[in-house]
Amino acid sequence: MSETTPEPTVTDNADASRYEVHVGDELAGFADYETSDGLVDFTHTEVFEQFGGQGLAQRLARHSLDDVRSRGLGVLPHCAFYAKYLKKNPEFVDLVPADRRAEFDLA
Repeated sequence: MSETTPEPTVTDNADASRYEVHVGDELAGFADYETSDGLVDFTHTEVFEQFGGQGLAQRLARHSLDDVRSRGLGVLPHCAFYAKYLKKNPEFVDLVPADRRAEFDLA
């Protein structure tokens, strides 16, 4: 981020069932999820084209996974981006129930 670009922020918009990343006042992207039985199932992630190449999807994933962990919940990465992110960041794999990891090629 340059000195003139605001620091991105990530928030959980629970009413819309998605984590959102904002740059200043602008929505730059989001990660849709569904919750059930103590699990947050990430289903789709999108960063808008004009915000591409800034690492916003990674920031979104890290923040949302940290938040899920802090709430004592688990994760299902049905979104291809989240599945790939978990493979590259094994410190979060423990959030996926052990009996479901093979389903996401995380075993």
